[in-house]
Amino acid sequence: MSSSFRFYCFFVLLGLLTSCTKQPDLTGFDVEKFVQDEAGCQGNRASQIAWLKTHKENLKGVSSNDIEDILGKPDIQQLADRNQEYYVYFLEKGPHCDKITNPSQAYCMAFRFSAIGLATEITFQNGLP
Repeated sequence: MSSSFRFYCFFVLLGLLTSCTKQPDLTGFDVEKFVQDEAGCQGNRASQIAWLKTHKENLKGVSSNDIEDILGKPDIQQLADRNQEYYVYFLEKGPHCDKITNPSQAYCMAFRFSAIGLATEITFQNGLP
């Protein structure tokens, strides 16, 4: 087998694997309301906290690309050790609304993604993880 054929097969296989990621059931969740309330500064995300907490297990295993497609660009993206990363979505108003880099203890939801880009942990807390 030629090396170019192996290279081609590798990318076809990689494409198939990444296109078959878990898609969460979003029944009862107002995606548009969440996405439009950037950084939770309009106060609309707070009304969806109960749904998010109840369904957080359904969001585990979802790829970072799919989370971003569903919830919009994260308010804060942090790199962690071992090629992991966090996506942070603020769920209420705070000092970050004046300037996103302002330190904030506002209530937020944080997704931790593994090195292969799948959500492994979802936490709710005040301030950044």
